[in-house]
Amino acid sequence: MRIYLAKRILLIVPTMLGVASLVFVIMRVIPGDVALLILGGDQAGNIDREQLTAMHRQLGLDQPWLVQYGTWLWGLLRFDFGNSLWTGQPVVQELLIRLPLSLELAFLATGVSVLIAIPLGMLAAARQDTWVDYVVRVVSIGGLAIPSFWVGILVILLLVIYFGWGPPLEFTPPWVDPWANFQQMVWPVITVGYRYAAVTTRMTRSTVLEVLREDYIRTAWAKGLAERVIVIRHALKNAMLPVITLIGTEFAFLIGGLVVTETVFTLNGVGRFVVDAVAHRDYPVVQALVFVIALGFVIVNLLIDLTYAWFDPRIRYR
Repeated sequence: MRIYLAKRILLIVPTMLGVASLVFVIMRVIPGDVALLILGGDQAGNIDREQLTAMHRQLGLDQPWLVQYGTWLWGLLRFDFGNSLWTGQPVVQELLIRLPLSLELAFLATGVSVLIAIPLGMLAAARQDTWVDYVVRVVSIGGLAIPSFWVGILVILLLVIYFGWGPPLEFTPPWVDPWANFQQMVWPVITVGYRYAAVTTRMTRSTVLEVLREDYIRTAWAKGLAERVIVIRHALKNAMLPVITLIGTEFAFLIGGLVVTETVFTLNGVGRFVVDAVAHRDYPVVQALVFVIALGFVIVNLLIDLTYAWFDPRIRYR
């Protein structure tokens, strides 16, 4: 187990180095110049060349790519992502303002998804081709077919029309005012959680159905075990490996992939931060955010692999 864990941790280094190199190159080859945007436009003909050169020098963009890349890597080793080219503020400071909101939304939406999906998927599998199964399948297919941002728009319209409620414009952390935080996060969490619960429900139903056809399940039925014991203790645990992979991947995606939902509910999270940084050609911010999101995926995948051994004792890491 220790050797496996050490190997996986060491593999994080080349993986993140590849991510850092790739995003560095991509941000330099896309059209646009942040210096032009800062000086008032994206047309070089309207900007004084001396001002443009001075702005490049001030932002460090006059240096060769290799020098900029070396500075970027040295900052990564010190967990210093530099300053935003657009606002001039440290990237870490800007990230820490938005990351708690995205993490809270990801954790709560994943929790809602798990609480809804696993019981419904297990129930649908145990009652295959009955009215219960059909209802669960309709609800889950609806969640897959309807985009989460559209559900969010409908929720806001209903709340505004019937209750006069609108999404707050400023995020309130739960440790400052739990009730205000709940009011702001409950609807985005339900909206996003329903969308991902639909995916997880389908996966849970499929894997539980597959396990219920195994020989050892037939033996358990023949021994006279109760249905609850067979489905929960024997079938569900052995069917959880693909579900765990799906839940972990969804959680990692939620940290930086909810830009449309964040826009609908006026949440200033990491997703909107990424889009704004790309629009402004803010190289340090984009590089830092992509690096952090990729690191989140790597860590989540490692935790998923380590969780496998608990759900399936046949898996042993040596």
